[in-house]
Amino acid sequence: MIGIAETKLGNCARRLGLAALALGFPMGAAAQEADAPVEAISDANPADANPADASPADASASGGAGADLAQQLSNPIANLISVPIQQNIDLGIGPDNDGWRSTTNVQPVVPVPINEDWNLISRTILPVIYQEGVTARNQNQFGLGDTVQSVFFSPREVGASGIIWGVGPAFLLPTATDGALGGKKWGAGPTAVMLKQSGPITVGLLANQIWSVAGSDNRPDVSQAFIQPFLSYVTPTATTFSVNAESSYNWKAEQWSVPINVSVSQLTKLGDQPVSLGLGGRYNVEKPEGGADWGLRFIVTFLFPTG
Repeated sequence: MIGIAETKLGNCARRLGLAALALGFPMGAAAQEADAPVEAISDANPADANPADASPADASASGGAGADLAQQLSNPIANLISVPIQQNIDLGIGPDNDGWRSTTNVQPVVPVPINEDWNLISRTILPVIYQEGVTARNQNQFGLGDTVQSVFFSPREVGASGIIWGVGPAFLLPTATDGALGGKKWGAGPTAVMLKQSGPITVGLLANQIWSVAGSDNRPDVSQAFIQPFLSYVTPTATTFSVNAESSYNWKAEQWSVPINVSVSQLTKLGDQPVSLGLGGRYNVEKPEGGADWGLRFIVTFLFPTG
């Protein structure tokens, strides 16, 4: 079994490198299951992807200031421009359970001050997908998947309770370049996030619900909920340990998908550029038929302080 897994990982890595090189992207992505073009509805992993308020001087690779910034990385609706690139490699997919998928999610996060009291935070998830043996044996697809665009309205000041929150709309955009990589449906619905940070610990919940509102009549309608509890712990050396469950429920198929993700990341610098580098693994405790058994995750997040 170990030899088979090593062979699959080797093939995945070689093809993944070629795909990423062709696009000019570093490697990075979020989870998608075999049966669901609507899997891109997921808001991905906030604990891996999103920084908070900080000055450039805060981005040291270690020590108190670096730990503070690493702690703020767990906030999905922070006042800091970031470009996370997250990659998932999912194995054991498809009708024969021997397919695999590489999904590189480019996830820019851009806060926009509305006034003295409120921020608008734009979070985009644009997936680039390569897969083999997912739709049928010896078949492969490569291209863009469907895009999810979320917009959160969030108070600029944290209240006495210490709870950070944001609400707004989420949109599903049919940007897939291949019918096997997307649902060919436009969708919309509400999204919300709530979290609390206490010392080195962050605990929170991110959720959305998207319904299809237009698109191809030949494709199934979309009604999917996404619920992601997350927990992270930051050490004094700016290392972050995190766990989350990117759970989704397909109301049409009455099917749960529950991948548990565990990851570790380190805040560092490339020259003067603050960067978070992460590695993780995922196991699906609940999945649709033909869904992935397990997978790997790689994260690179570039931080751009706004002030």
